[in-house]
Amino acid sequence: MSLEELINNCKKGNRKAHEQLYRDYSKILFGICLKYSRNKVEAEDNLHDSFMTIFNKIAQYKSKGSFEGWIKRITVNTVLQKYRKEEFLNVISENTAEVPVEVSSNETDIPLQTLLSYIQELPNKYRLTFNLYVLDGYSHKEIAEMLGTSTGTSKSNLARARMLLREKIEIANKAKISIG
Repeated sequence: MSLEELINNCKKGNRKAHEQLYRDYSKILFGICLKYSRNKVEAEDNLHDSFMTIFNKIAQYKSKGSFEGWIKRITVNTVLQKYRKEEFLNVISENTAEVPVEVSSNETDIPLQTLLSYIQELPNKYRLTFNLYVLDGYSHKEIAEMLGTSTGTSKSNLARARMLLREKIEIANKAKISIG
């Protein structure tokens, strides 16, 4: 079945088409959910919520632009909407200047899975901002709009996320040196 047929069948509410769409895109969307979630269980919940939103809104897809891009955007928005409801996004003062944090190449010799776990351990406001800015390439203005904050808060949250990640990497490197 072509993608166009699959989408049309989903628009008609065909359960088999929904299952096929889930099989085709769940791994990609789970990766997005995992990136923005604190842990695997939360990512699974966010994936479920995202697919529910996709199935509810699929009639709005007008075959303009990439379907994969459309469902990825819905997934990001579904996850962010969940966090937008929590008060944690507005806690940081806007007066904190953005402090660039550099990690030298010898400090980044850590497994990708370990780095991902460090990112997932960040407080929500920092994790979301870090992922949107560093991994997805959104501007601070766009992040502020998505999270319902100001650009100053976005910059501050990014600086603090980078600082926390640097601290975790430094601790891991010190532990490696003392063991090795």
